Amino acid sequence: MYIDQTDSTNSLIQRLLRGEEPEYAACLKADVPLIYTTYQTAGRGQTGNGWESERGKNLLLSYLLREPKVDISELFLLNVTAAVAAHRTIAEWLSPEQRPMLSIKWPNDIYIGNRKIAGILVENSLSGNKIQHSIAGIGINVNQEQWVGGAPNPVSIKMLTGVRADIDAIAKRFEQKLETTLSWEPVQRRNYYRVHLYRRDGYWPFVEREVSTAPTMNATAGAEGQFMARIKGVLPTGEIVLIDQQGNQRTYHFKQVRYVL
Repeated sequence: MYIDQTDSTNSLIQRLLRGEEPEYAACLKADVPLIYTTYQTAGRGQTGNGWESERGKNLLLSYLLREPKVDISELFLLNVTAAVAAHRTIAEWLSPEQRPMLSIKWPNDIYIGNRKIAGILVENSLSGNKIQHSIAGIGINVNQEQWVGGAPNPVSIKMLTGVRADIDAIAKRFEQKLETTLSWEPVQRRNYYRVHLYRRDGYWPFVEREVSTAPTMNATAGAEGQFMARIKGVLPTGEIVLIDQQGNQRTYHFKQVRYVL
C-alpha cells in the first residue's frame, strides 16, 4: 500500500497493530503487508540515527512479518534477509560494471564503493522466547541528488545511472525479492550475505567505540585507537568476528566497533 507521507513507516505499522489509524488497516490483511511512501517526517535508522530523504525522491518502506520462523537466538537472520533482498533489488538498477561494487556493510547497510545507497532497520516484538512479529524498514536512495543534513557519504540510483528511476517499480521488485529471499534456506541467505560483505577481503581499519545509545557513525581517517583487521565472519547472533594483524580474534556487537572510512 502506498501512502503520501507518514512519520515513519515502521511506526505506522506499529500503530496499526495496536488498532490505530483504521484507514490503513486493510494492509494488515496481506500475507506480507507492505507500506511504502516517498516522504517521512521522522524517519529512523539504526541506533538513533535519523534518515534524511527529500520529499518524493526516495523509497521508504516497511514490511510486517508475522511470527517469522526464526529462533529467538538467531534474530539477526531477519536483518540478513532484508539486506539480501535490498542488495538483490538495487543490483537490477545498476549497470553490469557497477554491480560488483555493490555490497552489504555490516550489520545491514547497502553500499556501492564507499557510499551508502540504502539503510535497514528491523524491529522485533518478543513474547518470552517467541517472536510475535518483526517489522523490516528499508530506505533506498532513488532519485535524490543533494543532502543537507550532514549525511557523510550518500549516493542514489539516479546519481549512479544518470536516469530517474521509477520508485513504484522498485517497491514492487523489492517485494518480490523479499518473498523469494524468505523462501531460501537460512544457510543460503547467510552465504549470500557473507559473499557480498563490504570490505570482505583484506585488512581494513576499524576503531572500537564505547557502547551507548548515541548514533553510530563511521570513523574518519586518523581516528585514535584504530587497528587493522580482516573480517572472518558474522555470527548467527549478529556479532562480527575480526582477525587483527597480530592474529588475535576480536568479536563485536554492532555498537562496539566502527569502520574507518
